[in-house]
Amino acid sequence: MALFAGVAAALSRSVLPQSCRCGAPLGASVWVIRGRKSRNDPPAKSKAGRIKEPPPVDPVELLVVQERYRQYQVLIKALRNNRIQKEEKAKELQKLEAAIYRDKKQEELIREKEREILQLQEEAKNFITLENLEQRIEAALDNPKSYNFAIDKEGRIVKRTAHI
Repeated sequence: MALFAGVAAALSRSVLPQSCRCGAPLGASVWVIRGRKSRNDPPAKSKAGRIKEPPPVDPVELLVVQERYRQYQVLIKALRNNRIQKEEKAKELQKLEAAIYRDKKQEELIREKEREILQLQEEAKNFITLENLEQRIEAALDNPKSYNFAIDKEGRIVKRTAHI
């Protein structure tokens, strides 16, 4: 609400120019808002003879404030160090967990590869080689198989053609 009041006050002080420097027409929504005095402007007549003096400081209050600030700095430094230590411990724990996870994945991959190798070795026993080529041809000729048949939706063989 205070923000809107500040905007309303600034707009109430503003003046809609008769003509714009950039040559914009009168209907353009260009608002000139009164700004602050530039550095080259002289001080106001009421402030001309004024000498700026810092406000007086009570020495006892200054010591109290300095001591409180020192305590504040010590507290903040301790909190920062504590946070840094926690972050370092968390990073180390995360690195350790990542290393354990990588080791598990590596072992799992090795086991999987060993299983694949054993499976391929079992399948290699049934491969057709030059040594057993004639034997396999004879076996195929002795036991002819016909894949020419139809099946229904349940997977049963409906009609088989005679092997010629």
